[in-house]
Amino acid sequence: MSMKKNRRNEKYNYYASNVAPKPKYLSNCIKAFIAGGIVCTIGFAIQEGLESTGVDHKTAGSIVIIILIVSAQLLTGLGIFDQLVKYAGAGLIVPITGFANSIVAPAMEFKKEGIILGVGAKLFSLAGPVLVCGYSASVIIGIIYAVIT
Repeated sequence: MSMKKNRRNEKYNYYASNVAPKPKYLSNCIKAFIAGGIVCTIGFAIQEGLESTGVDHKTAGSIVIIILIVSAQLLTGLGIFDQLVKYAGAGLIVPITGFANSIVAPAMEFKKEGIILGVGAKLFSLAGPVLVCGYSASVIIGIIYAVIT
C-alpha cells in the first residue's frame, strides 16, 4: 500500500509543479523596492517640509508617523490599500502602514455586525496580541533596568 501511496504522491507533485504559477521574484522585489522607496521619500519630504517651517526634528518625525498611519487606515477603509498592495507587494507593508492596515482590515470585515460587536471587537484582533507582547516586554525590561540601576 505504501508503494501506491508513494507513486500517487510523486504523480501529484509532478502535476502540481507543472501547473502551479512560477513566482516572479525579481519583478516582485523591484516593485517592493520602488513602492517602499516612494513611501519613504514621501515621508522624508513631509518631514523636511515641516522642519523648514520651524518644527523640530523629533516633532516632525512624530507628525510623519501619524500621517502615514492615518493614510494607511483611510486607504484601507476605502478599499484602496489592498489594491495597491496587490501591485506593490511588501513595499507597502512597511511596519507603520502594515500595522495600521492590520488594525483596520478586520474591523472593516466585521462592520456589518455593528459598532460594538463588529468593529469594536475585531479592531484589535490581529494587532492586540502584538500590543500586549510589546507592553509586557517593556514592563519586564523596565523592571530589570530598575533593579540593575
